Amino acid sequence: MSSLTKPTSSVQTVTALLLLFGMAATVGIALGFEHIGGYIPCKLCLEQRWPYYAGVPLMAVAVLSSHFHWPAWMTRGLLLIGALLMLYSLYLGVFHSGVEWGWWAGPTDCGVVAAPTDTGGAGVLDAIDTVVPPACDKAALRVLGLSFAGWNAVASLALAIVAFRGAFGKGA
Repeated sequence: MSSLTKPTSSVQTVTALLLLFGMAATVGIALGFEHIGGYIPCKLCLEQRWPYYAGVPLMAVAVLSSHFHWPAWMTRGLLLIGALLMLYSLYLGVFHSGVEWGWWAGPTDCGVVAAPTDTGGAGVLDAIDTVVPPACDKAALRVLGLSFAGWNAVASLALAIVAFRGAFGKGA
């Protein structure tokens, strides 16, 4: 019997719930820093959100799949997809961190992100003169030595491990 077709149990339901809330919290924090904290994301920051945007609804389906005892391959397959999304997110976070630390070059078109939609009452052309788009090679903030990209890499690694364990771990 393949690992992905082994019967599922509450382990997979709990795993899917952890991933659902973990992914939602991670991207929610990023959105909070942007919309509440005023941090303008660079191109690489925005790219790092896509695995979460795809992963959150997939993990919601995984929760339903496990809870309603849909075929085991479906639940485990969704958890595997979540793990792969988090590995991709890990790659993006490590790549962006490396760009910030100057270990390798970032994309040449970074720093040409759209300006914020709130122009503070000024016209769009006036706002363009005052808003400096963020560069991918400068960390907006470091907490305990890690930038947002570094913390995304840490979160992605933890979520990937959880997802792999749920996909291939014991069931019933």
